[in-house]
Amino acid sequence: MFKFFISICCFFTLASVFSQEKKSILDKNEVKDSVVYKSNYGLRVGLDISKPVLKLFDSDYSGFELVADYRVAKNYYIAFEIGYERETSNEDFTNSTASGNYFRLGFNYNAYENWLDMNNEIYIGMRYGFSYFDQTLNSFTPNVINPSNGIYFPSNQITSPIETTGLTAHWTEFVVGIKAETFKNLYFGFSFSYKVVLSIKDPENFQTLYAPGFNTVFQSDTGFGFNYTVSYIIPFFKK
Repeated sequence: MFKFFISICCFFTLASVFSQEKKSILDKNEVKDSVVYKSNYGLRVGLDISKPVLKLFDSDYSGFELVADYRVAKNYYIAFEIGYERETSNEDFTNSTASGNYFRLGFNYNAYENWLDMNNEIYIGMRYGFSYFDQTLNSFTPNVINPSNGIYFPSNQITSPIETTGLTAHWTEFVVGIKAETFKNLYFGFSFSYKVVLSIKDPENFQTLYAPGFNTVFQSDTGFGFNYTVSYIIPFFKK
């Protein structure tokens, strides 16, 4: 009887120790699971490095662009771009140069679900764009109609530049892009945009072929854009 009593006591003692160890392990796991990873909220500023690279390969182009965004919610950012461009367009019968300033304002939505403390983005967004620019018709070859048969044929090239100032363009654009944090607070990214003209002021007797910030204006009043950015976030707080 005494041995039986000792055996029962040992059983409950071991059961108690096992239960406490199991509870300790569960408590540790709960602590790990309850760790909250906070991400930066602040102003991110950067530069579109594709423009100076393009200038190296295309002597008819020059430009620069500053980019910025500010995080206002978990997945939403206010986005802003401002820049200057000068582009010479060579067509069959015309040679023209557009130069001026522009800005774009809108938002990005980050559709990427980050793991732990990652801060990467796969985003979509919208922009409103405005450009204020000048355009110079450097040279052109007018088409002359033959009265006898009604056939157009090119005449002599005219090389006296015709400059028009104070032109404007308004447009909207749909943007998709990626931003990746490669080093702490330093981001590399690229984006692609599809643009639609809202209104554009053309020079007299000549159609705008290129608008700074919009790029080439196609006959359908649409255009495309691309940028490759390096940016740095100035964190104001974490949440």
